[in-house]
Amino acid sequence: MDWDDLRIFLAVARTESLSGAGRRLGMDASTIGRRIARLEGAVGAALFAKTPQGYALTAEGARLIAPAEAAEQGANAAAEAVRREAGLTGQLRIGAPDGCANYLLPQVARDLCAAHPGLDIQIVALPRVVNLTKREADMAVAVSPPDTGRLTVQRLTDYHLHLAAHRDYLRAAPPIRDLADLRGHRMIGYIPDMIFDRELDYLSETGVESAAITSNSVSVQMQAIRAGAGLGIVHDFAIPFAPGVELVLPDRIALRRSFWLIRHADDRASRRLSLLADLLAQGLRAEVARLESQLRRT
Repeated sequence: MDWDDLRIFLAVARTESLSGAGRRLGMDASTIGRRIARLEGAVGAALFAKTPQGYALTAEGARLIAPAEAAEQGANAAAEAVRREAGLTGQLRIGAPDGCANYLLPQVARDLCAAHPGLDIQIVALPRVVNLTKREADMAVAVSPPDTGRLTVQRLTDYHLHLAAHRDYLRAAPPIRDLADLRGHRMIGYIPDMIFDRELDYLSETGVESAAITSNSVSVQMQAIRAGAGLGIVHDFAIPFAPGVELVLPDRIALRRSFWLIRHADDRASRRLSLLADLLAQGLRAEVARLESQLRRT
C-alpha cells in the first residue's frame, strides 16, 4: 500500500472534505478524489461515505486509521532522522487563541526563526480550541487543559488580566471609584454564546451583566478599547501594544489565568517536535514576563 495514498486518506479523514484535504496538502480536490478511489480499489472497500456534512469514515475506513497513523509516524521519524544533522528545520504549525497569537507568538516565532533559519512557522489564530486529533496544528496553546483525547498537556505559564480603558474615554466619562460605578459605563467583552472556554468568561468579574460592544476576538475588543469605546478586561501582556490604555480599579479587578501547551500523544516519540515544544514553552514564558514587567514599570 502506497504511503502517499495513506497520507491523502488521513488528510480527508481529518478535514472531512476533499477540498480541505487538498488545501492541507497543496493538491486539487479532483486529484484527492482520484487518489482516494485508487486506495479504495486497492483495499476492496469504500473508505468514506458522502454525507451532507462532508466525508465520513465507513467502518472499513475507521479500521484503516490506526495503521495509516502508524505509517505516518514511521515516515515522520525517517524524515526527522534525515534532517537531524541540519538542526531544527521544516514546518511547525502552532494553534493558539487570538490573544496569544497576536501579542505573544509573533515575537516568539521571530526568535525561533532567527536561531533556526530552516524553520517555517505557521501561526493559526482561532476563536476556539484547535483540534489536534484532526491535525489542524502540530501543537496548540490553550487557556485550559483538555479533558478528552489522546493528548499530552504541559502547563506553560500564568498570565494576568485587568479592567482597562483608554485615557480619552476616562476623561470624558463619569469617574470610576468603585465597582458600583461601572454600571454607568459602556462595557466591551465577548459575545456570550461564542465563549468557547469557561476561562474566558471575564465579565462576571466586574459585576456588570452585559456588554454593549462584543466580539469573539480579543484583538477586536482591544481595538474597541483603544478607540475609546468603553471598558473591558484585557491581557496585561497586550497593554504595551496599546498606547493610552490604562488600568481601571486594578486593586479590585485582577484576574489570573494559565496557558497550556497541548500535543498529540503520538508525537512524544518525535525528538524534533519535543525540542520545538521546549523552545516554544521557554519563549512564551519569557515573553509574558517581559511584557507584563513593562506594565508594572508604568
